[in-house]
Amino acid sequence: MPRFSIIVPSHGVAGRLSQALDSVLGQSFGDFELIPVCDAPDSPAAHVVTGYVERDCRVAPVHSPPAAGLAGARNAGLRAAIGDWVLFLDGDDVLVPGALAALDARLGETGDADVLHFEHERTPWWVGEPTNPAALVLARTPAGVFSPEEAAELSGVQLPAWSAAYRRAFLAEHQLAFPDGHFTDVGFGGLVVMSAARMTVLRQVVVRHLLRRQGNRLGLPGEHHFELLDQAELVLTRAAEQGLSEERRAALFEQLFAAVLKTAAHPRRLPRGRRAFFRRAGSLYRRHRPAGFRTPDGSLGVQHRLLASGAYAAFRALRRANQAAARTASAVPRPRGLRTRLRYRLQLRRSLDQNLAVYCAYWGRGYVCNPAAIHAKARELAPHIRSVFLVEADQAHTVPKDVEYAVIGSRAYWDVLARAKYLINNANFADAVVKREGSVHLSTQHGTPLKKMGADQATYPVVAAATGSFAKLLARVDRWDYNLTSNRHSTQMWESAYPSAHEPLEYGYPRNDVYYTATAADVARVRRELGVPEGKKALLYAPTHRDYATGFETSLDLQALCEEIGDEYVVLLRAHYFYDQGAARGTGRIIDVTAHRSSEDVCLAADALITDYSSIMFDYANLDRPIVVYADDWEVYRELRGVYFDLMEAPPGRVARTPGELAAVFRDGSWADEEARALRAAFRERFCQFDDGQAAERVVRRVLLGEPPEAIPPVIPLAERIPAPAATTLVRN
Repeated sequence: MPRFSIIVPSHGVAGRLSQALDSVLGQSFGDFELIPVCDAPDSPAAHVVTGYVERDCRVAPVHSPPAAGLAGARNAGLRAAIGDWVLFLDGDDVLVPGALAALDARLGETGDADVLHFEHERTPWWVGEPTNPAALVLARTPAGVFSPEEAAELSGVQLPAWSAAYRRAFLAEHQLAFPDGHFTDVGFGGLVVMSAARMTVLRQVVVRHLLRRQGNRLGLPGEHHFELLDQAELVLTRAAEQGLSEERRAALFEQLFAAVLKTAAHPRRLPRGRRAFFRRAGSLYRRHRPAGFRTPDGSLGVQHRLLASGAYAAFRALRRANQAAARTASAVPRPRGLRTRLRYRLQLRRSLDQNLAVYCAYWGRGYVCNPAAIHAKARELAPHIRSVFLVEADQAHTVPKDVEYAVIGSRAYWDVLARAKYLINNANFADAVVKREGSVHLSTQHGTPLKKMGADQATYPVVAAATGSFAKLLARVDRWDYNLTSNRHSTQMWESAYPSAHEPLEYGYPRNDVYYTATAADVARVRRELGVPEGKKALLYAPTHRDYATGFETSLDLQALCEEIGDEYVVLLRAHYFYDQGAARGTGRIIDVTAHRSSEDVCLAADALITDYSSIMFDYANLDRPIVVYADDWEVYRELRGVYFDLMEAPPGRVARTPGELAAVFRDGSWADEEARALRAAFRERFCQFDDGQAAERVVRRVLLGEPPEAIPPVIPLAERIPAPAATTLVRN
């Protein structure tokens, strides 16, 4: 029987779950079982946990449906636990080094207590000093083991469940479990302390709690705040039944109603039903107020008295007076130009157009990428929706003649942005764009992240300097309702890079649908358009951008490469879109396709891909054609740009570190041999999870047509997908 059972609910935290699990498995004290609680066997968190189960026999996951909430997840873990002591850890928190050893030592000193409370740090997600709120609560408790009567202020309702260790036999004896609903820690903590006979504390930080950028779920607006009253009533009723001393009841009462009044006075937590909340709270207050209870001093005492008397009008007036000084004009839209700004504000007053969708790709670079693929499918499945594509003036010629567009910065641009129900972008809309209530923002992204993105760039000075204001970046992210991903890796990394409350859609990238729907005739047509000679093997060379370099630079001499590998090959050069200057760089056997509108067309035409660290490798892998990684500066790129995983440890094919090595893999045929195929198969298994030719349809049905998740076409298994045929048969499995 292990000393500790550590239960880790994981709903919605797959991107940070590894940090929590690593913090437990890395403890110097190893006598424990680790119980991650996942939504389902195929959930993002379960995908993370699977790797840990294979590596460590102490990891024993269980499942609890999302509908059961946090209480259901913890109770599922509790039912499975067999350890002497139980700890709860949120899936995005960590145990500090040495935490379990410190807990074991303390329990050895104090003997057989029922509950051991300890300190924790609340760490801001990005900047700011950590705080230790438990230290003040625990400071006045006795030094050794004590009864609850000796520490009336320690009522259990002020501390989260993960700020204590619980003797499992004690929980079972008293049939203690987390009550259903929100604010379950309030109910559980109060019931535990009322049932305990012996308690002790450890005045040492054990858990480091990461404050989410989007805030605690309990702080979001909604009717779930009424459940705080449910938990308070549960605890106060049990306190009356057990006949707690007046001192303990007074402390419990004051702490519970401090939380209730904070909610009642909060400007955003109760958008509706504030009067009903106040009335019910007042009734609860009068029914359970202990005899001789003295109201606190100051403003809080005034609120107590208003609640006790049911004076909602006076309470509301006090609340409004306190809020008046805090109001700002931060929500005022500020597009450039006074006339444009006024026009935009006027349009914002009009109702949303429920049948208007606005699309944009690469900050207006044309009709391309995921937004274009979704737009095309929407015209087929949702023809009632008017679609407007946003482009820069010099890219208007790229828009098909039958597609409506608006030039960025024009009046039409601001008009449709103000009134559109649906806003779809593979990057972000301008800072001035207001997220209107009822509008739906979809971020489609435009690649799978190898390099660090979003907030994760903050610790890389070169990249951070080019990124600009992270606060503004994340304010744009806050507008997202949905974020599209093509694999579980992306789901997890986007959660870290773009912390917000949006919902991930694991539907695949619509732009990659063509890799499964294109025919041999399509491939032949594209090759003709690009000028690939008949019978030649086309190698697509697509290097990525270097943040630490100026302009397009490559150490690879493509002319020399062509001479070394033989005249059966031609090279399609596609520089990063940052360097699309419209001028061709290729001659002879080098065909410059940088300016070609569609990267998908270029990939279809290529018999193999040569790249360094570009995300194009993840998309191209869908074609199941050879990929060669040319990694001449991997160490520099990894150090200065930052990466999410070591590409050298899990490449999509052969790796070359010098021009000579690159030429050799084509001369000796190893670019397409069995080992290269095995590497590619593992890479595809990991990164081509959701791309199956139906991504655009899934997006349109869910986002534009509002169909429920269960009605969306499921992803076709990888083994059953048939990629578009290559021009040559050599490269096919």
